Amino acid sequence: MTAAIRVEGLAKRYGNFAAVDDVSFDVKAGEIFGILGPNGAGKTTTLEIIEGLQAPDSGQVTVLGKDIQRDANWIKARIGVQLQSSAYFAFLTLHEILTLLGSFYPRRVPPNELLEMVGLADRAKSRINQLSIGQSQRFTAAASLVNDPELVILDEPTTGLDPQARHNLWELIQAIHARNVTVVLTTHYMEEAELLCQRLAIMDRGRIVAIDSPSELINRIETTYTIKLESLQPLDDSQLKALGTSGNLNRTEFGPHAQPQRDNSYLLRLDKNPEALNRAINCIVGSGISLKHMEVRPATLEDVFLELTGNELRD
Repeated sequence: MTAAIRVEGLAKRYGNFAAVDDVSFDVKAGEIFGILGPNGAGKTTTLEIIEGLQAPDSGQVTVLGKDIQRDANWIKARIGVQLQSSAYFAFLTLHEILTLLGSFYPRRVPPNELLEMVGLADRAKSRINQLSIGQSQRFTAAASLVNDPELVILDEPTTGLDPQARHNLWELIQAIHARNVTVVLTTHYMEEAELLCQRLAIMDRGRIVAIDSPSELINRIETTYTIKLESLQPLDDSQLKALGTSGNLNRTEFGPHAQPQRDNSYLLRLDKNPEALNRAINCIVGSGISLKHMEVRPATLEDVFLELTGNELRD
């Protein structure tokens, strides 16, 4: 079986609002597949249909070769799910919660092994309300593995975590994948998607606008570099004109809605002309801009999102 998940023509509406609008994609067995997009893009609704928690208005979903509507119980026994928020019995210890959850499945992983995997072996007798946010997220990941699943679905697993806790969870996701488990995750963090995912779907307003590896998604857009400028004073009309009409720019943006950002910050997005970067820097120097800060970075998934949708990758 080459497809762990196959989604064809999926649609889900709430009144006049199309949460998911004719979405189709495959997830290959054994890969980490990500869905990147802002809140409200349709990521969670898509996953809830795949998990059997919601029924689609139209379309077909197969998971591990079975139809999610006909064979939901068979599928649920073989997948693990980490929802955006989870609730557990507050009076049970972590070990007792995992023992209880494991009793629901024909196949299970010993609680001590799961707690060791997520770095919580020393907290086996603790209760969920005694954990930090990062520890709680790792425990929820452990709970999603209690039935030794072939496929794990993680819905925005690092939202709200501090940088250290986020990196710890990234390492855990990679460890789960190393056990030959297919991983599907949603995120609105570009760094997370680029680091973890072998393939990535970009989703916005209920539709998938592109699917490919992160590197190929970046390669397909016109932008090669973005220059961030912070000037000591607001740029005057002649300086704005020089930047906007220098001839080596694919697109010039001065913050959202073509307005200066706070602190006199501006963005220049350069096209694939090999000389674009040198010409842009010469233009900045020649225009007499009093720079407080300048940063040059190569194209990222944020640039991909802007290129495909025209929108900032908003949380």
